[in-house]
Amino acid sequence: MTTARLPLFPLNTVLFPGLVLPLNVFEERYRAMMRELLKADEEEPRRFAVVAIRDGREVAPTLPGMPDPTAVRDLGPAAGFGADPIQAFHRVGCVADAATIRERADGSFEVLATGTTRVRILSVDASGPFLTAELEEIPEAAGDGAGTLAEGVLRAFRSYQQRLAGATERSLSTGAELPDDPSVVSYLVASAARLDIPAKQRLLQAPDTATRLREELKVLRAETAVLRHLPSLPATELTQRPTSPN
Repeated sequence: MTTARLPLFPLNTVLFPGLVLPLNVFEERYRAMMRELLKADEEEPRRFAVVAIRDGREVAPTLPGMPDPTAVRDLGPAAGFGADPIQAFHRVGCVADAATIRERADGSFEVLATGTTRVRILSVDASGPFLTAELEEIPEAAGDGAGTLAEGVLRAFRSYQQRLAGATERSLSTGAELPDDPSVVSYLVASAARLDIPAKQRLLQAPDTATRLREELKVLRAETAVLRHLPSLPATELTQRPTSPN
């Protein structure tokens, strides 16, 4: 297995390969990470690993994308994660490649990254200005029947989108061109479906594409059935996807 050591960015979200992640970076430990990434040659990928924080292990900011004015900052790279930080994180995450890192006048950063490959955390190092982790790459296996399952998931996803558009009184782009590669389908649907972090994490950790698609098929059918019986809800309640804060 291929291993690497990369900066570690824990978030209250799950990143999937191929999906875009906008970040508003304001904490000093993550500012330091971005400054270090900017030292790399422009031709080299600026990579870091994103892992989801386990429920209850860190207090989230008061509003998406906004720092908590009552929070204590600059307490070191492992602040909020306990004496053994690895216990605060889900063990499977995703490498992110930062396409853009823009520093603002106040020293915070605006970052746009894309998920690339799944990784498993082997160890976490808190000795520097930001967390780093030794990571093992997780190859993506197709599994049995992935192609046929992907077709079924795409049909179920379109139905789910249509029901969601009805529930929110808003038109979603249900006619948009969707991919036909089974693994791409599986990650797109996992990211787009309105699921909580543990559910998304289970999809990220699926042993192969076919297993992920089978789980998504069950979830989409169940969610679509629920949406049939929901009254119309405010659009922002179901469709808002804010920038991830750090």
